[in-house]
Order: sequence, then C-alpha cells, then structure tokens
Amino acid sequence: MRSFLRLAFVLALGLPVLPAVWAQSSSSTTPARDQSSSQAQAQQPAAETQGQVSVQARIRQRRAQRRATAIHDAYDHLFDAYVGMGYLRFKPGPSDAMQRLTYYAWDLGLTRYYNERLGVSIDGRGYYGTAFVGLNGTNSIWRPAISQYDLMGGPTYRFYLQPKYAISGRAMAGYAHGNFTGDLSSLPAASFGLYPTSNTFAASVSVSGEYNVAPNLALRLTPEYFFTGFGSSVQASRGFTGGLVVRFGKQ
Repeated sequence: MRSFLRLAFVLALGLPVLPAVWAQSSSSTTPARDQSSSQAQAQQPAAETQGQVSVQARIRQRRAQRRATAIHDAYDHLFDAYVGMGYLRFKPGPSDAMQRLTYYAWDLGLTRYYNERLGVSIDGRGYYGTAFVGLNGTNSIWRPAISQYDLMGGPTYRFYLQPKYAISGRAMAGYAHGNFTGDLSSLPAASFGLYPTSNTFAASVSVSGEYNVAPNLALRLTPEYFFTGFGSSVQASRGFTGGLVVRFGKQ
C-alpha cells in the first residue's frame, strides 16, 4: 500500500513537467524538417527551370536546322530559267513635248549561280508599243507602231534569303535595237518626232522579289530602271518584269 502511494506521488510530481519536455522535443525536431523541406522545394524549381531551358534550346535548334535545310533546298540550284512579261514607260523621240508610250514585252532569262547568292544572268526581251505623234504632214499616220529588242547580261546577287521568299539585286548591260520607222512607209522618223531606227546600248538596274511555290519553282516580280541611248541621248525609263522562275541542277 505504501509503495502504491509513493508511485502515485512521483507521477503527480512528474505530470506537470511532461508537457514542457514534449514541447521542447517537438520544437527541436520541426526546424530540421522545415529546413530539409525548403531545400527540397528550392531544388525542384531549379531543376524544372533547367529542364525547360534545355527543351526550348533543342526546339530552337531544330527550327534553325529546318530553316537552313529549306533555304538550301530552294537556292542550291545551279541554274534558274525565267519566262515572263514586261511593262515600260518610254519616250520615243527627242522632243520634250513627245508623250511617253507604254511598252509591253516578253522577257526570257537564264542565271548561272556559283553559290546560293551570287550568279550571272543573261536576259533577252522584246518591247512593243504605239507612239502618239499628233498632227503631221500625213493624215494617215498618227499612231505608228514601234518596237525594241534587247540582249543584256550581268551579275545577280541574293542579299536576303528566307525559305518562302528571297530579295535580290541585278545590274545588266548590253545591246538594244529600236525599230521606230516600220510603220512610216519609208518616211523619215524626224518628220514624226521619233528617233531613227538604230542600234545602241541598253542597261538595267533592278531589285527582284521571288516567292517560292516549291523549292524549284517561284514567282518573280522585278521593278527596274531601264536605260538606252537612241538619238545620241540617254533615255531613262521605269518599268517592271514579272513571271515564272524554274530552278534546276545542283551545285
């Protein structure tokens, strides 16, 4: 009986102390757990960010490879052949009062490329139009038909390349033949204010835009300045050519 009373007395003295001991033990364990948990959470976003960066880098690399392959497939041809039409505003006589006429043309060309950007072009074209000569000594000839034929060559350079389109510059020079008297019934061209039928130089400076329908097929539009030397003077005309480009051969 006395031993039982002693045990009860000891428990009565120890019960108030137990909660304090338990709280101290819990407080010493919780910070360690919180620290390890925060470290794990910090490591997880860092790993996720690094993984996202590597995935994005691979995506960008694959896109760059696909773009380079598409550009190579489109512009790594040895030749391109061109067929199309043209338009030119041309003054057919030396007088300042002479009206400019509208020339319509066919145009054929071939370019030999030495790499994806640099090539050498030859170009042949024929222009046809009707000049308004106004009142003159005859009553039957006041809108004679005239024509012009040109053969030129020069360098071509693609300075902007994309898989679907390209922009290039071209400068050419060569020979021009102007037939201004074919409709004049052997009358002198000067009587109508026209240049005489003659041969002279031709030159062209242009910028071309090409849209790729397929790697070996494109549509081209080429605004240009066109220069000739009929009548011992220089004619500076503006116009354009447009048509279809077919690429073939591998470099």
